Amino acid sequence: MSELYLDGLLEGQLDRHVEVTTAMREQLPQVRAVADELIRRLASGGVLYTFGNGGSAADAQHLAGELIGRYLRERRPLPAVALVGDAAVVSCIANDYAYDDVFARQVIALARPNDMVLGFSTSGTSPTVVNGLAAARTNGACSVAFTSARGKDLAAAADLAVVVPAEATARVQEMHVLALHLISELVDRWAAESGEST
Repeated sequence: MSELYLDGLLEGQLDRHVEVTTAMREQLPQVRAVADELIRRLASGGVLYTFGNGGSAADAQHLAGELIGRYLRERRPLPAVALVGDAAVVSCIANDYAYDDVFARQVIALARPNDMVLGFSTSGTSPTVVNGLAAARTNGACSVAFTSARGKDLAAAADLAVVVPAEATARVQEMHVLALHLISELVDRWAAESGEST
């Protein structure tokens, strides 16, 4: 392959990233709604539970890290749990029940009506995420889907959703990180301004 071809390939990826980022402006009201609801639930003692598979599992851990640690400001740690990191629990459920239940069973055990349960799925069809969000609704928790243009059914079944206007996995994951950073900005600002630093 020529250097010119490779440069064009990379530039094309950047161009598509910019197009999808620009289109994400349409999702800002949904991003704001998720942040506002998360703040409301955290303020009343709720917990965020989050999950996904593969790169989306990393996004779930990223979001939990931003809340427990910090995004930009010194403030108290906020309660968030990524349900992807406990190998004993995940492998137990997968072995004794079914892999499709690895998040749902944890949500049933942990999530309460005051909590938020946020699932990342680039396809919107991942059974583990679909089942996990259904379990949130069963428990009365707020269900949130981060998905793509392919995941409209998942988005429609959730209480709140951020739907990336793209189908390519890489672009969807890039926008999920952008959206979780935007949410982290709003939550971070609220927590810092609430007056409790630790």
